[in-house]
Parts: sequence; C-alpha cells; structure tokens
Amino acid sequence: MPEQQTHPRMSRTLLNSVFLPMESHCWSPEAPAGTSEGGKDSTENRKHRRKLESMPVECRLHNLSGSRWALDTYANGTIPDGFILLGFSDKPRLEMTLFVTVSVFYTVTLVGNATIILLSHLDPHLHTPIHFFLTHLSILDLCLTASCIPQMLVNFWGSDKTVSYLGCAVQLYIFLGLGAAERVLLLIMAFDRYMAVCRPLHYAVIMHPPLCHKLAFLVWASGIFGTLVPSPTTMKLPFCHHHRVDDFVCEVPALIRLACRDTHINKLQISVIGAVFLMGLLLLILVSYGRRAQAVLAIPSLEGRSKAFRTCFSHLVVVFLFYCSVTAVYIRPRSHFSQKGGKFLSLFYTVVTPTLNPLIYI
Repeated sequence: MPEQQTHPRMSRTLLNSVFLPMESHCWSPEAPAGTSEGGKDSTENRKHRRKLESMPVECRLHNLSGSRWALDTYANGTIPDGFILLGFSDKPRLEMTLFVTVSVFYTVTLVGNATIILLSHLDPHLHTPIHFFLTHLSILDLCLTASCIPQMLVNFWGSDKTVSYLGCAVQLYIFLGLGAAERVLLLIMAFDRYMAVCRPLHYAVIMHPPLCHKLAFLVWASGIFGTLVPSPTTMKLPFCHHHRVDDFVCEVPALIRLACRDTHINKLQISVIGAVFLMGLLLLILVSYGRRAQAVLAIPSLEGRSKAFRTCFSHLVVVFLFYCSVTAVYIRPRSHFSQKGGKFLSLFYTVVTPTLNPLIYI
C-alpha cells in the first residue's frame, strides 16, 4: 500500500518533531555501480560513501532509496499543494518581536508613501519631474510591501506558516516585477538629478512632461518583462517533498534551494539577470554621480556646492540601501551563515527601505 503523503498544512509541533530539516544541498549524487575485484570498494565507491558521510544526517536520509523522504519529482504531472515559509519558526520570541517591529514599519510605510502621493498631486509647487518620479517610487513601495508584509505578519503571529502554490507564484511574479521596476526607476531618478545639476539651464526643456510619462511607462514595462524569465523557470522546478522554504517570502534564491535537482542553469540565470539588472544599472548610476561630482566641484562658491550635493544626497542614500541589500541576497556565497543572514537582508529591503524612502525625501 503506498504511503500517505503529508499535506503541507500542519502545526508547528508536527513540523519540528516529524520533519527533519533539509538544506538546499540535499541533492542525490549518483552512486557508482558495482565494486572492485575481491568485493572491496572501488575508488569511486569510497568517494561516493565519503560524500554521503560528509552530508548532514537529514541529507543522508534524503538520499536513501525508496525512503518516504524521497523527492517530489512531479512524476504524476501534479504540482505541490503549497509551501511552508519557515522564517524564524524555531524562535517564537523573535517572531513576536518581529511582528511588532514589522507592524510599526509597515504603518509608517503606508502613511509616509500615501502622504507623498497626496502632496505631489495637490501641491502645484511639487508638479516637478523629480516629484513625479518620487510618486511612482511611493506607488511601487506600497505595492511591494502589500505583496508580502501582510502574509509575513500572519506567519509571525500564528503557527500556520503555509502558502498555496498559486499564492507563492503570484507573490514571486509581483515581487520580481516590482523589484525590477524600482531598479529602473532609481536609474531614471539618477538621470533626472544629473540633468538638474549638470544641465540646469536646459533641465526644464529636456525633462518635459511627455518625456517623463514615457519614462514612467518604461519603468512599469521593465517590471513586466523583468519577471517573465526567472519566475516561470523557478516555479517549474521539482521541489523537495517537504516543501519548506527557508525564508519569509517566496523568493527565487529560497525556492532554488528547495529544488531537488541540479539547479546550475537557474543559478546561472540569476547571475546573468543580476549582472544586468543589479550591477549594470548600479554602474550607470555611479557613472552619473561621478559626472555630477565633477560638475559640482567646478562650482566656485561653497554654498553652491553644498546645495548641489544636498539635492543628490537623498537619492544616493536610497540607491545605497536598496542595491546593497538586494545584491547581498541575490549575489552572495551559498553558506549557512549567508542563508541565515539573508533573511534579515530580505526583511531590510522589503520592510525597512520602503519605510525610509518617504522619510528621506520629505
């Protein structure tokens, strides 16, 4: 009689007492066939045995043939019912602290970004290109936080850590799309500040309303195209049977760690996308700041230089906070320390950065 599969919805006690933790490196190495003459292990067999022995106990159980911990390889063409977002489920007190902290930050995010949107719309003096783009940044931050923080708070508060497969897929699409759009928007805001500092007499002519609207359309279009490749390829991976995601949200690195097959192509895909959408855009932003620094240093008066630096400082702070945290999560060594530290970095750019944006600009 086939064994009954355990549904991912379960209490925390059952999670901690029944399922053995499986890390992302619990892949199944191919065992060499047969032994050498005299019944002694061949060199390949000894290497294979040492590889298994070097794994944690849970990974060795994971590689046992016919084990109930075997992989869910979609052999029957089905998809998982859902996932379990672990977060810090092994630290209940920390979860309660994070629940209060994230709730406060989320409230400030909602109030601050909504205030920026209203003021930019109602005050005629704020009908400028930079405030137009700042409004879109606030909208992006509101959508980004709404896609993950409410569920994060539910997970912190209760013992039910599950999310449906469809909910995880939708969250991944929205999360990646809005993240890609925000990176392009930060580049456009850097271009706007470059024109304001280096071409002040031509600024109003160049940054005219039709161009601003076209750039805003480019921002949202980049978000759509930025999620078309990594999201489907990630959600089509064969995930381990326990379906436990070691993160707060459904992110690509955490889901790839859950995959039970060789994910070299997926990791290469992340590296290429990260090089283009992270390092490439960041390089362009830094180049624009270098050009602005040259123009500011050419200003004869100290007061003029100070005013020019202040106009760009707030945007540079936002770029630094956003890019450093995202880059550390998506482009970092795969180690136990970085995996745990990545959770706090994920909290930073999903909770803290959207809160600081309105405080920095207001």
